[in-house]
This record gives sequence, C-alpha cells and structure tokens, in this order.
Amino acid sequence: MMLFVVLLFFAELFVSLKVGLVIGFGWSVVWILGTMLLGGLLLRLSPYALMSNFQSFNFGAFDVRDVHNASMAYLLGAILLIIPGVLTDFMGLGLLAYVLYLHLFATMRPAVKREPKDHFMEEGEPHVIDVEIVDECDRSDPDHRSR
Repeated sequence: MMLFVVLLFFAELFVSLKVGLVIGFGWSVVWILGTMLLGGLLLRLSPYALMSNFQSFNFGAFDVRDVHNASMAYLLGAILLIIPGVLTDFMGLGLLAYVLYLHLFATMRPAVKREPKDHFMEEGEPHVIDVEIVDECDRSDPDHRSR
C-alpha cells in the first residue's frame, strides 16, 4: 500500500510539472486553486447529493449497488479535486463523470414497481392449506333454520 502511495506521489509530481511547463506557472496555480475550490464546494454540497441518491433509490431508479457507487464516487471525486495536482484532478473529474452517467443513463431503465408480498396467497407454500368450505344443508333436516 505504501508503495502505491509513493508511486502515485511521483506520478502526480511528474504530470503536474509537465502540464505546468505546457500551460505556464500562473495558469497552473489558477488550475490548482480552481479545482480546490470546486472540490470544496462539491464536498460542502455532498449531503444534498447523497439525499438525491437515496431518493432515486426510493423511486426505484437506483438499486442499492448504484446508490453505493454514486455516493462513494461523488465523495472520492470531491476529495481528489481538493488534493493539489493534475493527475488527481483528472481522476476526480472521471469519478464525477461516472456519477453523472449513473444519474442520466442508469435511470433510463424501467422502474420496477415494488408491491408488498402477500405470503399467505403464494402457491407452493408448504405451510399453507388451501381449503374451500361448502355450506350444504338438507331441507328435510329438522334442525335446519331459515337463513
């Protein structure tokens, strides 16, 4: 794990220096400050995004896996935007694009109506006895009363 963090740090440094040489030092500072502000704003608005994910779940547009994926990708994308560097910014923007994809295209599948299950009316249940009561009465029976 530590080796992965060190490799990510050196890759981030290398990519940031290369982009800095291409666009210039001033624009690199503007880039870093802009993405830090955007990440902070997204992190501040994260409760509303998470509520939107849960509402999509309640309406049947998302399943549990989609809610988890969208929530984690949103939070991790916002955190990656806050970290200074070009590589983490691109990874954060990629995660936010994935969240946008989930909200736009994953909701286009037909919503499944959830109906409460009636456990007593299902066929094939071994503990349910299906009985039909037929009330037959003999008219010649003296105990027969008019109903």
